[in-house]
Amino acid sequence: MEKSSSGNSIKHYNNCKFKVAMEGMLVGLLAGIIIVAYRLLLNQVSEFRETVLLFLKSNSRVYTLGWFIILAGVGLTLGLLIEKIPMIKGSGIPQVKGVFLRQLKMDWLKELLAKFFGGIIAPGLGLSLGREGPSIQLGSQVGLGVSRILKRHQTEEKYLITSGATAGLAAAFSAPLAGVVFSLEELHKNFTPLILVSTMGASLVANFVSTKFFGLKPAFKFAEVTPLPINQYLYLIPLGIIIAIAGGFFNYSLLKIQDIYGNLTGVKDRYKPIIPFLLAGILGLFMPDMLGGGHELVEKLGQQQFLITTLLLFIVIKFLFTIVCYGSGVPGGIFLPLLVIGALMGKVYGLILVDYFGLSTNYVINFVILAMAAYFTAITKAPITGSILILEMTNSFNNFLELMVVVALAYLVVDLLEVKPIYDSLLEKILHKKGKKDITGDGNKKIIMEIPISPGSELECKQIKEVLWPEGCLIVGINRLDNEIIPKGETKILEGDRLIILSSEEVACKVKCKLLSMGEENAENTQLI
Repeated sequence: MEKSSSGNSIKHYNNCKFKVAMEGMLVGLLAGIIIVAYRLLLNQVSEFRETVLLFLKSNSRVYTLGWFIILAGVGLTLGLLIEKIPMIKGSGIPQVKGVFLRQLKMDWLKELLAKFFGGIIAPGLGLSLGREGPSIQLGSQVGLGVSRILKRHQTEEKYLITSGATAGLAAAFSAPLAGVVFSLEELHKNFTPLILVSTMGASLVANFVSTKFFGLKPAFKFAEVTPLPINQYLYLIPLGIIIAIAGGFFNYSLLKIQDIYGNLTGVKDRYKPIIPFLLAGILGLFMPDMLGGGHELVEKLGQQQFLITTLLLFIVIKFLFTIVCYGSGVPGGIFLPLLVIGALMGKVYGLILVDYFGLSTNYVINFVILAMAAYFTAITKAPITGSILILEMTNSFNNFLELMVVVALAYLVVDLLEVKPIYDSLLEKILHKKGKKDITGDGNKKIIMEIPISPGSELECKQIKEVLWPEGCLIVGINRLDNEIIPKGETKILEGDRLIILSSEEVACKVKCKLLSMGEENAENTQLI
């Protein structure tokens, strides 16, 4: 793309709003089609795996040996693919975040094809990985592809990538609102009307495409959930604390297993994916419920009875199998597996309350749902996304209050424990491996950012000339009550304003972090006072 001047950046920013909204819907349509194809093929591969495992139970060991050879060959194939195209490793969400920070670059077509293939084979043949991460990365690649084909300005490109990521999550789980909130909370970490409009259009269109094939139904089929009585809300406190600690341990373990894989110096990276595939072969013979993302297992928790000891065994095996699979670098997400682990812990907690504290069995399913949302929050530190995602996936909006209580508590505990969001930690490892210890970019390009002024911000009620602005930024506009103000030195900054900042890519991330922290630090001080 051509290098733009400051004037061109501002002009494009003002003219692209309506156009980006329309193009976001186009991205949503294309991403929805691709994600539908991805889900359909993934289901076919999963059914093939189940057929093979059923066949192996009633036939000779020679066939079993042949199946293990096939799994090893698939693992090696994915290892070679990852070696050639490393951007397809893992869920893909850290890579998308890296693209937003201008630290990573996507070769959209090549990576889309490779991720599509890898994201089907790995979870389809039994690895404990989900479809949501690949769906988000596939959607973002569609957004980048549309931008490059239409030769859009880099300011528009960012929104099209966001629209694609939103559409990917919406189509993956039939959760359009969660897709929008994910982009606001996890990718951009702020709210602007342009982001909202572009992502909502993409999400709704992608969800429409998805429901045409999979029907308008929640991802998890549970019986009607009865709200937990207020006098039993005390049970939520231990649950939130336990889940938060478990989430922090999951993050630690997921990062540690990557270090363990990295320390296998005698084994080339291309051979490492063979390990989880062979484990999948063993589990397929003895504990097939542990294979894949675990969608069916979650639904069984609401329909069947399990011994607590069985559930505890499931938790340990699913936990270990998930981190071993993800640590190997094969394409696949952790959304669904971590929701399964959370659901298992919630089931155990509910059964303990039934056996020892007299809780009605009608409320056990409540703790399954609550634990999923809390565990997601503890791991990603995205409480709003976690809450909305679980509500949409389970269609259990009548227990919204209890869910918000346990999610808020889990978030508070992991924050006190200083647990970092898993996707941020994974991105740091990627950048560190590339030798990017300090986040910098291409200083020759100019970009536009919007910085919201929150209540209690250090910038609130100050004139522009009174602020010691970070080096490398220029205030080129202020959006206030849907009107754009041309700033002067005497212009006073008010709560609710959105500062339009012009900066170079070289310092954009540092400028944005500095300005946002000026608001966050002061807001925390205000609350303490």
